[in-house]
Amino acid sequence: MEAKAPRRHVVITGAAGALGRAVASRFAGEGARLALIDHNLQHLQSVFAHPEPDHGGTLLHAADVTSDTAMAPVAAAILDAFGTVDVLVHVAGGFEMGEPTHALSRESWQRMMDLNAWSFVAVTGHFIPAMMFQRSGKVVAVSARGAAHGAAAMGAYTASKSALQRLVESLSHEVRSSGINVNSIAPSILDTPANRHAMSSADPAQWVSTGAAARAVAFLASDGSEAMHGQHLVLDGLS
Repeated sequence: MEAKAPRRHVVITGAAGALGRAVASRFAGEGARLALIDHNLQHLQSVFAHPEPDHGGTLLHAADVTSDTAMAPVAAAILDAFGTVDVLVHVAGGFEMGEPTHALSRESWQRMMDLNAWSFVAVTGHFIPAMMFQRSGKVVAVSARGAAHGAAAMGAYTASKSALQRLVESLSHEVRSSGINVNSIAPSILDTPANRHAMSSADPAQWVSTGAAARAVAFLASDGSEAMHGQHLVLDGLS
């Protein structure tokens, strides 16, 4: 009889958002134990008030993922409860249209850089050492197809997602010899309630479903991605 695979321990940031929920559901369906992080504990608790069967004691934590100080006790509590973390999925991030690049405010720049780039550093800094100790792990970030080029009134956003991709690549070079895979998915427009509201005249059938994005994350967290390092899996949809 084939031995049952050990239950994996998965940490997901931005878990209360549309994509975070889809990713959590995907891993829960695989029988993983989940540690879910979002900036608002009350909202997180309301979203996951009725966990799917066999969640096996889901951990819910509030934290500002842009703050190393805020992340430290949360990561310590998760590692204490789980003993190990096999997969880290960094979904948390942000989007906003901004000023023209020549009139970009320092506040807009810093906000996007903190949410989309620095947060990756603040989060991984507390879990990578444990993965290096166990000499295995998967890290998946959520980048964007737009990281590949600039766009009008989106200078800070596209620059921050590009910075995230460079951080993914750099971390990958630093930890791949320790058995850790670091990659990202880079979707175009995700089909979420917020995007449907913001772009009511667009056709969401052209976008990337959160389910499809969650399946791509699951692939990058699987043994099938063992030869992938520092890659950005572009999800075009039909756009």
